[in-house]
Amino acid sequence: MIEGVVLTPLKILPGELGDVMHAFKKSDSTFTKFGEAYFSIVKKDCVKAWKMHKKMTLNLIVPCGEVKFVLYDDRKGSKTYKETNEIILSIENYQRLTIPPMIWVGFTGLSKSTNMLLNIADIEHDPSESVKQDPYKNNIPYKW
Repeated sequence: MIEGVVLTPLKILPGELGDVMHAFKKSDSTFTKFGEAYFSIVKKDCVKAWKMHKKMTLNLIVPCGEVKFVLYDDRKGSKTYKETNEIILSIENYQRLTIPPMIWVGFTGLSKSTNMLLNIADIEHDPSESVKQDPYKNNIPYKW
């Protein structure tokens, strides 16, 4: 796993009238502070990439569908410099993916049904604190 990235297994509590799906608690070891939360829908085979946040820590959860996340570490001095990770999250693999600042991230929807992710970020969105690259023409050694 890329240095600083954390995968946290989450609980799904079955209920007669519907399940309760845990996401994030203030007492979790990866919690720092709350900035904002938002949902993103990812259509099957559509690629949303590449983005790197300079300050924001992402906490990504997939409550429905299946999403493949790809991470790339180009932080010079990192133990995992130039490494790439693929992580697939879904109900069957219900975990929270915590991504620290300065890691490139992209993702794609894998399910024909709705692919939805929830991001619980530690700061509010600020377009000036992130950098983007084209999904296909970039310096990241990964082919979608």
